[in-house]
Amino acid sequence: MLKSLFSGVSGLQSHQVAMDVESNNIANVNTVGFKYSRANFSDLLAQTKAIATAPQGQLGGKNPVQVGLGSSASSMTKIFSQGSVQNSDKNTDVAIQGDGFFIISPDGGNTYKYTRAGDFKFDAGGNFVDNNGFIAQGWLRDQATGKVDSTAPIQDINIPPGLTTPAQPTQEVVLKANLNSGPIVESFSPAYRVKTGAPPAVPTPAAIDANGNPVESGDVGVMFNESGEAFSLQKDQGIWVSFVNSKVDGDTKVADGDIDLDITLTLDDGTEKQITTSGGDAGNSEADNANRFVSAINAQTSTTGVSASVRVENGSDYYIDLVNTNANPSASHNIYFKDNDSGDSSGINDENVKTAYRYQYDPSGSATAAGADKKFKTMSDLRYAMELEANNIDGDGDGTLEGCNVEVTVNDQGKFQLINPGGADDSYDMDLKITGINPDSTVAGDIVENTRLTTNMIAMNAVLPVGTTGKAFSQAFNAATHSSSIDVFDSLGSKHTLRMEFRKTALDKNTGSTWNMVVSVPNPATIDTVAPTNEKTGSVRFNNDGSLATYSPPNVSFSGNNGSAPDQQINLRFGTSNAFDGMTSFDSRSATSGISQDGFTGGDLVGIRIDQSGTLVGSFSNGRSFGLAQIAMAKFTNNEGLSTEGGNVFIQTANSGDPIIGTAATAGRGFIQSSALEASNVDLSRALTQLIIIQRGFQANGKTITTSDQLLETLIGLKR
Repeated sequence: MLKSLFSGVSGLQSHQVAMDVESNNIANVNTVGFKYSRANFSDLLAQTKAIATAPQGQLGGKNPVQVGLGSSASSMTKIFSQGSVQNSDKNTDVAIQGDGFFIISPDGGNTYKYTRAGDFKFDAGGNFVDNNGFIAQGWLRDQATGKVDSTAPIQDINIPPGLTTPAQPTQEVVLKANLNSGPIVESFSPAYRVKTGAPPAVPTPAAIDANGNPVESGDVGVMFNESGEAFSLQKDQGIWVSFVNSKVDGDTKVADGDIDLDITLTLDDGTEKQITTSGGDAGNSEADNANRFVSAINAQTSTTGVSASVRVENGSDYYIDLVNTNANPSASHNIYFKDNDSGDSSGINDENVKTAYRYQYDPSGSATAAGADKKFKTMSDLRYAMELEANNIDGDGDGTLEGCNVEVTVNDQGKFQLINPGGADDSYDMDLKITGINPDSTVAGDIVENTRLTTNMIAMNAVLPVGTTGKAFSQAFNAATHSSSIDVFDSLGSKHTLRMEFRKTALDKNTGSTWNMVVSVPNPATIDTVAPTNEKTGSVRFNNDGSLATYSPPNVSFSGNNGSAPDQQINLRFGTSNAFDGMTSFDSRSATSGISQDGFTGGDLVGIRIDQSGTLVGSFSNGRSFGLAQIAMAKFTNNEGLSTEGGNVFIQTANSGDPIIGTAATAGRGFIQSSALEASNVDLSRALTQLIIIQRGFQANGKTITTSDQLLETLIGLKR
């Protein structure tokens, strides 16, 4: 009978413990990061009245006879389910979604404590602390590398008040752009670039600008006209150029009587054209024959280019003069006559007068000589070839070349410019004629005329008397260009504009295109040791699929010359060879799609935010943002083995396992949400229901005691 009393007492005690646990849960329903507990009941040792026996023979076995002695609250279970995440207006509030704990320390990292409550703030010393004043642990930014190393030992997170960041000089410029490889471009500029230095004393293959400065010129084959249309020159396409007409003044009189014309004209392509007359009569006068012969020659002018005229001297002497103005693009140029009759009675002698020459494009290089057909590749080649021939004319007819002072230059608009100042013995009145090389006027007859080049050059056609102040100009020659600029920083944080200009200079059908590159900075800064020291030239080459092949230079040595550190190395990053992750050259508009650099000026800390990895990102007045520190997180094998210490703090025990420390969102650790707090995981509906269950359990155990008391009273009443 007494055992039932003690069982009831144990039940009351167990439920009292459960009541204490549940009351604590309800009390912490609004405690940030709180994890509720559960009381676990177990029965006490039972009194054995009879032991169990095994079956024997025909007698079956018997079960043990035991009487329980009550219950006890044997253990408590901490439930680490996720609490709801509530947004807050404080940017240093953090909540963990998933497994893990913040690490805090009350003694500079000698001992660690753990919490789910992320109500952190900065104290007066810049320490990142919780409401207990414990400092959050993590990793700080390494000043040498500028990075937060999460593999290093953890330490107190401290961000000094009034933090400033020093200037970081630019170490790298990254450019992603497309340079138009198509036949029509929108971005172009005159194919002209003045280089400093003394002008040459005599005409040389180097181009010369209007001021006598050497000019760097590109491949004419990849240039464009004033409308941005590519010349796309092919080998042997080009122009005819003559500075004076091909002329023959007849010096043999035309005979009278029964004679006819029989001459052969050799055309430019090597074919021969026969010109003959018939109907000679003994009664023909010199005038009759001369007029017949001139008419026969002029009837073929559209093919031969040669026209004839009668010249009368002394009233009765008739001569035939020949001229080829070299102005007919479909006719032959120059004069190549052979008289097939002996005695020159026709007045036409064997003549070979050549004043027009071919200037043909050759992508492999130039071959230029006075008094011969010429090859060119660059504007320099063409300028030099024209000037050389313009000064190879015996203007005074004395049989000696003294030079004519004709100047052919390239002006700052990318136009060929010709002047005829005179002042030399061989000065002459110029009749400049330029026509295109076409199938009717060239060797082999299979060269298609490049009409765009012809149009650009025939603008120079002009009559320039010697000593005239007039000038002859071609249309502009342009190069496809593109430029990109970005501000870079020196060691003092001063900005300097780094400009990169690209100019298409060459094309190879097997390998791709080449663009000249000029990297420049404004004075007094320098990036080179060769004048001009504020710019450095290089090139960018592309494969024939538009991918980047190679570029040079890979870096420049920059000096601000303003007290900042000299010889600052700036690496240029234009992409990966044979890939499309940087600069490309497709048939699309030239454009810069991305440009960046890693330097910045000094700045003051103006704000801090926390990202999902727990990194405290500082925003500075210079517009830069970077990680200042990172919050460490710990994960335990057995969270329920942690011991509660009060103040939302847990400590490690022998049964929790060692903390596994790392960054958020890795190795099973949850991620961090900023400007939020994790609420208590106490469910009030569950807790209040549990209160009812505990209350009824407690009441029932009380009934056990009162009922046992009544039984004892009945037993005592038996002896009365």
